[in-house]
Amino acid sequence: MWNSAENVFARSGSFREGGDDEEALRWAALERLPTYARVQSGIFRNVVGDTMEIDVGELEAKEQKLLLDRLVSSADDDPDQFFDRMRRRFDAVALNFRNIEVRFQNLKVEAFVHVGSRALPTIPNFVFNTTEALFRQMRIYKGQGSKLMILDNISRIVRPSN
Repeated sequence: MWNSAENVFARSGSFREGGDDEEALRWAALERLPTYARVQSGIFRNVVGDTMEIDVGELEAKEQKLLLDRLVSSADDDPDQFFDRMRRRFDAVALNFRNIEVRFQNLKVEAFVHVGSRALPTIPNFVFNTTEALFRQMRIYKGQGSKLMILDNISRIVRPSN
């Protein structure tokens, strides 16, 4: 249905150079749509070279698979170019993503570890460790390992970067 990976979700270069007026009008109309409709719509170039506006949500399963295959193959060819086109697409439809901030307080991370020869990854040690873990769950056996404190009482805020 579509001819090349370069045309997936991208404006043609002729639009910026004053080429195809019909395509320019289609993009202008697309940019005036509500945000959800802008995200679901796209202008694609078919094998013959004609452009058409498509609602991605209304594509048949076969066409959706073809579109996704083209998107993945274009990302495999040149990931930087793919993400640049996606960024331009988001900018063209004025999508703003929320910035998420991650906070944690009094975070503690502990690990139950074995020391010495029990720490080696051998088959007998695997069997002993598994059996010991089962007995610890059933509260039959306390275990011979020791607790290792990885993080102790850490509080941080991780803010997004722009």
